[in-house]
Amino acid sequence: MSTLLRSVFKSSTIKCLANSLRQNEACFPKRQFTRTLWHMCPSMNGEGRPKNLYKAASSSKLCSCGCGIMHAHTKSEKELVDFLSEEITQERKLLKSSTIPVEVDGFKVKLNGSEVTLTKTAGDEIIEVNFNVNHSVDTDVEPEINQTANKPQLGEMKSKPVFEVEINRGGRTLGFTCSFLSSGESQSDDGYNDLFAIDEVTLYEGDWKDTNYAVSGEILDGYLYDLLMNFLDDKGITNEFVEKLTEFSTVYEHNSYISLLESLKKFASGN
Repeated sequence: MSTLLRSVFKSSTIKCLANSLRQNEACFPKRQFTRTLWHMCPSMNGEGRPKNLYKAASSSKLCSCGCGIMHAHTKSEKELVDFLSEEITQERKLLKSSTIPVEVDGFKVKLNGSEVTLTKTAGDEIIEVNFNVNHSVDTDVEPEINQTANKPQLGEMKSKPVFEVEINRGGRTLGFTCSFLSSGESQSDDGYNDLFAIDEVTLYEGDWKDTNYAVSGEILDGYLYDLLMNFLDDKGITNEFVEKLTEFSTVYEHNSYISLLESLKKFASGN
């Protein structure tokens, strides 16, 4: 009997506690209380979203150098821009011409970045001269060092690139790789005063392949070498042509160098 009374009493107590909890929950609903905290938070906007998460990043301040752009220059960038401005001005004073010729000694000019192609048609032959102005500049004369002078007098800067001559006839191509000779090398023992030398000779059909055979000009028979130089002379690859080639290459390389300086200045200034 006592066991039955304890069970009834325990069941009544649990029901009373459950009813009490439900009454309290009705008075303070969880969802309503949470939304109240959400709207009371100072970091929320009117739509109930965190302000900082949806706020666009503030723009950086204008550069203090007066360039008027949204960029903060470092000291090194400012110094680089100042130097480039002076350098561009000086280089433009030394520039021989800002106009690039469209023809060189009867050869038509085609430009592709640093690469230059000169083309001429003679009968059933197509003669092409190809070269690249990159890394082609050197002083024309070795400077004479004067111990009392602040700066040595340097020779004129000239572009003397390695160039390739291709003579195409009936699908076959006779190719020469040539390079400029230094002032000391141009005068040979036999009295010739060549401005350039043949470095390599090849003959192939169709398009060039790396597997095509080529021979170095240094190991050619001396008489054969002279005959090939005469052959090039007949095709218009003469000392006079090579002089005009280096004049063209010098102007084009110098204009390319100034363009690089100007682009570098824009990059450093953030434009």
